[in-house]
Amino acid sequence: MATSGTTTFDLQIDDIIEEAYERCGIRTNSGYDLRSARRSLNLLFAEWGNRGIHLWKVQLNEQLLTAGTATYNTPTDVNDVLEAYISSSSTAGNSSSTNDIALTKIDRSAYSALPNKYATGQPSQYYVNRQTTPQISLYLAPDASTYTYLKYYTINRIEDAGAYTNTADVAYRFLPCMCAGLAYYLSQKKAPDRIQILKQLYEDELLRALNEDGSRSSVYISPQTYFGDGV
Repeated sequence: MATSGTTTFDLQIDDIIEEAYERCGIRTNSGYDLRSARRSLNLLFAEWGNRGIHLWKVQLNEQLLTAGTATYNTPTDVNDVLEAYISSSSTAGNSSSTNDIALTKIDRSAYSALPNKYATGQPSQYYVNRQTTPQISLYLAPDASTYTYLKYYTINRIEDAGAYTNTADVAYRFLPCMCAGLAYYLSQKKAPDRIQILKQLYEDELLRALNEDGSRSSVYISPQTYFGDGV
């Protein structure tokens, strides 16, 4: 038998809303119900931001360093900074002569204890101030002599649902738990008798998606050997 030969399946926002309402046992064409469901979908995306790191929202950013300037703003859609390093060239100028130095992430207490936060030199640490738009503070403040760029991986916010004809800013593997999650959220307003079952279905779907949304790498396990003292 022939197959479709395509792997482009996706859902528009109105399809997601319709699927969620059907799971609640409801059919609606009300404009208010559509707006309510879209609001719940945006809240669901915000809740996912508290659940962990979603690989499709990890992005590499770069910042040209200014000598003596320790603190830099991240883009407005950034939720947190995962890793950072300084580099001798921009991403566009990467070559065999490019050198990178990894930076160590420190917490607020460690950063506040630094005696001279604006001493210049080669940075070795960074602190992330998680405001509405996070800021990165380097220590030492860069002298921007050899290492002229800061490069850092961020976890970005999931884009708003927006127009009903949009597709969601969600990887294919998260479509099932997105529909299940929205159905659970809507059940709290429209179908309270289904809250428990829809919540369980949502948590099961989300757990599977989060387990799949990982970066596979080789793991080597070596047994620890103990030597006696000969007694």
